[in-house]
Amino acid sequence: MTVIYLLIGLNILISIKGFEDHLFFHRFLFHVGAIRSGDQIRMFSSAFLHADYAHLAFNMIALYSFAPVVLGEFGVFTFLLIYGASLLFGNMLSLWMHKDNSSYTAVGASGAVTGIIYSAILLNPHGKVYLFFIPIGIPSFLFGILYLLYTLYGMRTRNDSVGHDAHFGGALGGMLFTLLKFPQLIQINPLLIIGLLIPIVLLVVFMRQGKL
Repeated sequence: MTVIYLLIGLNILISIKGFEDHLFFHRFLFHVGAIRSGDQIRMFSSAFLHADYAHLAFNMIALYSFAPVVLGEFGVFTFLLIYGASLLFGNMLSLWMHKDNSSYTAVGASGAVTGIIYSAILLNPHGKVYLFFIPIGIPSFLFGILYLLYTLYGMRTRNDSVGHDAHFGGALGGMLFTLLKFPQLIQINPLLIIGLLIPIVLLVVFMRQGKL
């Protein structure tokens, strides 16, 4: 659990620094124009900044809840690999989706955390996910499919301030690297894999049709 506490601590310290120092915050947030001009550090540093304390708390609670499943199965190195790959996949998809909007900005560990969540869902599909407004647990596999569909809907409508692109990209990164490390999961639970592929196929179709 030490690596989880270290990640949470790092997110908290850097986020608080960003809350108190606006120059620091704007220097390291995700900014399409700056990244395309060569400031690549923002692809990683933005994932340790958060918009406010509620945003920070939500991501850290989610990380603390799901990370032990992934860490317990794979160990520290692979856990960090999945975290980092999910972070990068999330921001890469955001960069691609907003490539024509040089002023687009974002912050948060959501892409990395979503990747850990989806890795945990693959590893423990019959676990329960508890949401604040629903008193009963939702089966992990059902939550995984529904959340990807909701995220895809958010990417299409863009009617809120949530970084749906980073969430979807992070989920892709988490699932991909989990399956690369543990390909037997495809045989163990093929219906779950098929269900999770549906939103991904829809993403590709919408992209090809120019609907995203």
